[in-house]
Amino acid sequence: MSRDRERWIRRGLATVALMLGLIAPLAGSPYKANHAAIDVAALARDVAREEDHVTALELAQWIKDRRQGLRVLDVRSQEEYDRYHLPTAERLALDSVATAPFHVDDTLVLYSEGGAHAAQAWVFLRALGYRNVYFLRGGLYEWLEQVMNPTLADTTAAVRADFSRAAALSRYFGGVPRSDIRTPPATESLALPRAPRAASVVPMPAATTAARIDAVRRRGC
Repeated sequence: MSRDRERWIRRGLATVALMLGLIAPLAGSPYKANHAAIDVAALARDVAREEDHVTALELAQWIKDRRQGLRVLDVRSQEEYDRYHLPTAERLALDSVATAPFHVDDTLVLYSEGGAHAAQAWVFLRALGYRNVYFLRGGLYEWLEQVMNPTLADTTAAVRADFSRAAALSRYFGGVPRSDIRTPPATESLALPRAPRAASVVPMPAATTAARIDAVRRRGC
């Protein structure tokens, strides 16, 4: 795991921990968030079991499989959303979380730049009584790195198998898988697997992907 990605993940998880700490004194009190009381113990258990987030590859598979009831929610600004957003994503302003028309059985996946704002929205939605709620672990940066521009950096069998699956998903979404491994002799070719790409998806050049990753790194939540 790269240092940048680890930093984004820690930021998102730290945000959840901070939010739980802030609302913990309110547990058992008359405080309510609209129609649902906050169950801090339940939220803490989900965080401890890492059931509060999904990885970029998991989300990519859900989108590709057209998972029933899936709603991908972008909590960034309208300008950022218009510039680039995940496939099928709809924008949800943080100050609109309490009144958003979700179904109780929907699977809600939130994302922001690095994950912090998405983690905050996760706490809000769970407090409102929704159960199938997740945030994208490393935010938009993780999507760009793992789905749009996955990199093979090891030739071990397990790593190559994981990369093969990631590369297939990447190509489906118009990504550009690449290898940092020096080209071996022809008899040991590391030919990258090919998979059909959604007809409606326009391939993203590697340079464009790299630029977007750099831009995300500079911004933050």
